[in-house]
Amino acid sequence: MNSIEIGKPVPDFECPATGDKTIRLSDLKGHRVVLYFYPKDNTPGCTREGQDFRDHYDEFKKLNTIILGVSRDSIKTHDNFRTKHEFPFDLLSDQDETLCKLFDVIKEKNMYGRKVMGIVRSTFLIDENGVLRREWRKVKVPGHVEEVLETIRSL
Repeated sequence: MNSIEIGKPVPDFECPATGDKTIRLSDLKGHRVVLYFYPKDNTPGCTREGQDFRDHYDEFKKLNTIILGVSRDSIKTHDNFRTKHEFPFDLLSDQDETLCKLFDVIKEKNMYGRKVMGIVRSTFLIDENGVLRREWRKVKVPGHVEEVLETIRSL
């Protein structure tokens, strides 16, 4: 699979999701899609980011935007994380890293002095026709969701 590029269509993909679903990008045509990649369920930054998307969910919905969170965690872990924090959107399980590789979000990170390969927090905005409109890489959680909302409003 090629990697993605702003202004170009995102290759169709499908991925297992919470609620025993399979999400296919082509099934979401006609909606904007916010795809946010995060390192791990139930960690402080990832929880806060999910809660921020949850707390602004109605605003995204009014803007015809679907939110999808993505990490390498299992569906079982995702279902528990989603239920615990009452996320009104689905989480995608990318255990084989297909989506992570497509969006080029796996990088070498330094964890307590050890080099590990992990997801770098990143968000992608795909328009109603499946074209990548914006990307945010190395995301800092505070204020990020508001910035994504502002970008969508300006389209």
